[in-house]
Amino acid sequence: MSDLEDDETPQLSAHALAALQEFYAEQKQQIDPGKDDKYNIGIIEENWQLSQFWYSQETALRLAQEAIAAVGEGGRIACVSAPSVYQKLREMCREDFSVYIFEYDKRFAMYGEEFIFYDYNNPLDLPERIAAHSFDIVLADPPYLSEECLRKTSETIKYLTRGKILLCTGAVMEEQAAELLGVKMCTFIPKHTRNLANEFRCYVNYDSGLDCLI
Repeated sequence: MSDLEDDETPQLSAHALAALQEFYAEQKQQIDPGKDDKYNIGIIEENWQLSQFWYSQETALRLAQEAIAAVGEGGRIACVSAPSVYQKLREMCREDFSVYIFEYDKRFAMYGEEFIFYDYNNPLDLPERIAAHSFDIVLADPPYLSEECLRKTSETIKYLTRGKILLCTGAVMEEQAAELLGVKMCTFIPKHTRNLANEFRCYVNYDSGLDCLI
């Protein structure tokens, strides 16, 4: 009787079992990623309801390198709604600059004291430890392509920066970006891990390497 019961017990195929084990491994990594993996782009999955679309590895690296070049040794970088650039900066394992991530999604609180909860609807609702004009560059990617979102995010940018601004948003926002922040469009075109319907561009208010073809 017991042999018959064993025969009738449902069994997973080898393929299904492997898929299940991979799923559990991914879930464990998201909850407790290893030290070497915690800054990988994609370790935290995009949440489309929050309008999250991560940059490609190449774009994140180019923007990270641009921010480092702009601030110089010992500089301070603010990544506002641009978590994949923050991750790339930290993945580079350099200690000659400091960087903070300003982000609504509390999953990024895994980055400890460098995580600052940020809601663009309350653009100046920031911790006391974040002083005005305390960052050499602010790199921002407002989550929505709307005048309201850009206007409110611009308040945050102008509060945080000592001068330099690197804005990433849609090409359709060029006129508003220039009006609100005094930035101009760069020749460099950022790419995302997924193809988006809207063309994205970078904007700066300083002489930038993003206008150099490499």
